[in-house]
Amino acid sequence: MHSIMWSNMFHLALPVLEKILRPILVYVFLVVVLRLAGKRELAQLNPFDLVVLLTLSNTVQNAIIGDDNSLTGGLIGAATLLLVNYIFVRFLYSHPNVDAIVEGRSDLLMEHGKLDKRKLRKDLITMPELEAAAHKQGFDSLADVDCARIEPGGTISFTAKKPSTDEVRHKELMDRIDKLSGELKQLKLNQQGSTS
Repeated sequence: MHSIMWSNMFHLALPVLEKILRPILVYVFLVVVLRLAGKRELAQLNPFDLVVLLTLSNTVQNAIIGDDNSLTGGLIGAATLLLVNYIFVRFLYSHPNVDAIVEGRSDLLMEHGKLDKRKLRKDLITMPELEAAAHKQGFDSLADVDCARIEPGGTISFTAKKPSTDEVRHKELMDRIDKLSGELKQLKLNQQGSTS
């Protein structure tokens, strides 16, 4: 009885080469499909995107393991996935041009405070999603944003507007006027107090 259990647990129903090739092919397929699906699928998940990603993992499970439910088969599949990912990431690290093709480049969603609605449509990002991402990074509104960029990994980064030189000078002048105004008021109060 125990020998059958141990045999079922470790006996491969498929050849080892097939157990190695299946995860590699699924890995390459998923990398290509997720790249084509766009940056949004990677980080800016709405409930529909999350459901697709969760069911996707379940769907490709059988393609990875085939008719083999053995522990050995699962370990070979998992080890192959980890090894392929390690090699792939190392390769991309040392080949930045290939990395740019695989990962893609960042897209400017806002530049100099102006929205690029064409890029928002391309990346399937709605205004409420962009505003929510800005709020998460500490911006009160998009009016405070100079630049918004969606990175290859799907995260959205924001750069705050910097006041122009004229705005800085205007603020400094107004502060000085307010200070002088306060001093004048104090002088008038002092003069009125001394004449009474």
